[in-house]
Amino acid sequence: MNTTIMILGILAAFVLLGYMCMKGWSIFISAPICALIIAATSGMDLLEAIMEQFLPGTGNYLAQWFLLFMLGALFGKIMEVSGAAASIARSVTQVIGSRNACVAVIIATSLMTYGGISLFVVVFVMYPFAVGLFQEADLPKRLLPGCIATGAFSFTAMALPGSPQNQNVLPTNYFGTTPTAAPILGILVAVYILAMSILYMNWRAKQARAKGEHFVPSEKDMAIIEANKKQQLPGIVASIFPLFVVVGTIIFLKWNTMVCLLAGIILSIILFFSRLKDDFVTTVNDGAMNSMTAILNTSLTVGLGSVVKASAAFTIICEAIDKISSGNGLIYEFVSINVLAGVTGSASGGLSIALDTLSSRLLATGIHPEILHRVASISANGLDSMPWCGSVMTMLAVCGLTHKDSYKDVAVVNIGITMTGAVLAIILGSLGIC
Repeated sequence: MNTTIMILGILAAFVLLGYMCMKGWSIFISAPICALIIAATSGMDLLEAIMEQFLPGTGNYLAQWFLLFMLGALFGKIMEVSGAAASIARSVTQVIGSRNACVAVIIATSLMTYGGISLFVVVFVMYPFAVGLFQEADLPKRLLPGCIATGAFSFTAMALPGSPQNQNVLPTNYFGTTPTAAPILGILVAVYILAMSILYMNWRAKQARAKGEHFVPSEKDMAIIEANKKQQLPGIVASIFPLFVVVGTIIFLKWNTMVCLLAGIILSIILFFSRLKDDFVTTVNDGAMNSMTAILNTSLTVGLGSVVKASAAFTIICEAIDKISSGNGLIYEFVSINVLAGVTGSASGGLSIALDTLSSRLLATGIHPEILHRVASISANGLDSMPWCGSVMTMLAVCGLTHKDSYKDVAVVNIGITMTGAVLAIILGSLGIC
């Protein structure tokens, strides 16, 4: 089979995958179709590509990471239904106040995400408090997604050591590291991303005020704000304690992340059982089921990556990326993960495909595994926030906004700033800072 046709087939398949995701097609449909395109243009037997590459790749990833995804989703659901997550959001926003509305939203979402609450749960929980805060500050609602995205999808998920989020845990299995890998490098990059994002969003708020823009709520927003004022929530100490337990056991006791999440789940059930008991079974079932979409979406993209890896064009692609990176292993890692995260619209999906296919090659460079871990984790949060990213579309839908309204700010904080953060990580890693 002609090499050009094979490479064009792979590119076409991933472009189609991104397009289908943006148009609302299920990954259950788009991933097998794209796998067949890659197989056909690579001269592979179609049935063999599906049965011996795509399905085993999907199944192996599902078996390996199902429990992590399920426990994370379950913990997030319990914190949501109990009102504990909302209590954290309310307390932080009240302490920081409407004078610093952008900072308050960023810090509140960051705290919940770093504590192990699912990214999707954080978006739903944070919005009612964020929209009320923006009403008090009289800031246009279009700035909200940029603030939420900074806290929920950015530095806490991938740069801060000890984060229980998927992007920080996935590399451990490929590099033999722990979630606290390269702590100095991670903290420096996290501080940079946080500081730059706050500066940018505050500047955007200042611009909006200078133009005479105001908060314009919808009827739904007003109903949410009023309901939020009447909501009875648990105390902040009890609410935040399970988050400290999850992160503390990861950092100080070095427990397996899944054990740490389980400890957080058990503790949150004990603390909030009186709030959960009427809907306990429903809450647990919903939390477990919520994990299925996330894990299957990622597993299917990894299955697609397995077909790419089996293609004769895979070696050529690796060599091309190697030339672009000028032989630098960290740049190689950054480019490959970002490209895959971009076309799949998923940080964990792009990260998983890249590491599943390239981790042995990266380890062979002799770069410290902890540096490889941290740069990989940070690199996954860049082009993943393209317009067709599921997390971005969900967040905009929750906020009642469109890409035209708010995507510019999301792109700046979640693509521009996080990718420059990855460049900083490469520089620090090249200097041996770990």
